[in-house]
Amino acid sequence: MEKQPNSRTCFVCGRQNEIGLKVSWFNDYEKQEVVAAVNIPEQFNSYPGFVHGGIVSAILDETAGRAVMLNSDMNSLDCLMVTTRLEVKYRRPTPTQQPLTVVGRVLRQDSGRAKVAAELRLPDGTVTASCQATVVRPPEEYFKMWNWEEEQKYWKVYDD
Repeated sequence: MEKQPNSRTCFVCGRQNEIGLKVSWFNDYEKQEVVAAVNIPEQFNSYPGFVHGGIVSAILDETAGRAVMLNSDMNSLDCLMVTTRLEVKYRRPTPTQQPLTVVGRVLRQDSGRAKVAAELRLPDGTVTASCQATVVRPPEEYFKMWNWEEEQKYWKVYDD
């Protein structure tokens, strides 16, 4: 499986974010999914032993959005999307400090928009939460606001 790039400061994937999760995704071309292993520290709990719903939502959002990178040039601006709609279904509590898998896929896509989905799973495959989202390519002016020219050098595949 091919590893996807990570950013510098993103909460979910940023390699230089001291409080971030530093998740890495891989393209599973055979299944047409993106996949990541994640183990969420206790500091991100809501109740002791269980991940805060906002953290679960952030992981699902990032994973679903990354699904559009699966069959595109991962360094192209065309694969960088932002979420305009996110619907999360919490099926059961997600435990902290346990190995989890998060999987994302594209449901449908056209040139500037996609419907995507993701699931967060326990080691036995039980889904703790899932989402469906709509993601769109942001207008060019956003890349200027984000100072993308400077930030792009940090958008790369990092050694773990």
